[in-house]
Amino acid sequence: MRRAEITRNTLETQVSVALDLDGAGVGRLASGVPFLDHMLDQIARHGGIDLEVAAKGDLHIDAHHTVEDIGITLGQALARALGDKKGLRRYGHAYVPLDEALSRVVVDLSGRPGLSFNVEFTRAQIGVFDVDLVREFFQALVNHAQITLHIDTLRGDNAHHQAESVFKAFGRALRMACEVDPRAAGSIPSTKGAL
Repeated sequence: MRRAEITRNTLETQVSVALDLDGAGVGRLASGVPFLDHMLDQIARHGGIDLEVAAKGDLHIDAHHTVEDIGITLGQALARALGDKKGLRRYGHAYVPLDEALSRVVVDLSGRPGLSFNVEFTRAQIGVFDVDLVREFFQALVNHAQITLHIDTLRGDNAHHQAESVFKAFGRALRMACEVDPRAAGSIPSTKGAL
């Protein structure tokens, strides 16, 4: 049962996340930030993860706290759902195009938080969504899931396409890393014996 539910309440946000790593790719998303909902749906759909997110935040200020706290809570839920990581592939990667945009994401369920984020968005806003928040989301997720994540947008002219290809690639890479490896016989995929 690779599922988890996490609730995070602060003076700035109230966030609930539920995920099932062995789901059907269904997203039920109500973050209060429509573009983020669209991106989270990419993670669910392309990651084969059932994902529920409900959030209320101080959007009258801006979306920063809400987006970051969703990343934190999703990261915590992912860490809990992965458990001891026995028998998992551990590593995953994906190249995903969206029209002219192409992104590569590589993930390691390492137990060590690390983010290499190399995305040069072609504009600062996608609608009303500040593109700086993409990095904030992934940094928060990485820190709390304790994974290593490399994100590179290799090309792209349209910022929406760039962002969407990143989130799709993350979903695909995460799906691969979380797969059970039938040759691993339930062992920890590390020479250390722990992740």
